[in-house]
Amino acid sequence: MAIQKTASGKVDKRTKEYKEMVERARKARAAAKKEAKKSKVKKSSKTVRRADGKLDQRTKAGKEAAARMAKARKAKGSLKNKLKRFFGV
Repeated sequence: MAIQKTASGKVDKRTKEYKEMVERARKARAAAKKEAKKSKVKKSSKTVRRADGKLDQRTKAGKEAAARMAKARKAKGSLKNKLKRFFGV
């Protein structure tokens, strides 16, 4: 089952062997595409990030995280509030 070649050295596309080879390659590409699609890891909704690496706050998880961060900042207190407490103003 050698692939026949034309006088110029190219593969003869009219032969049965060439057509079978092309069909096998097509099926292999389709199977690889299907496998790649299947093996993708689905991201958790809690790790949605923008292109710059920051948390995407449009999502539900992003809004929850932003609320937690705001609450933590409020509990810790700002520098202005720390100075007020320190100097008793």
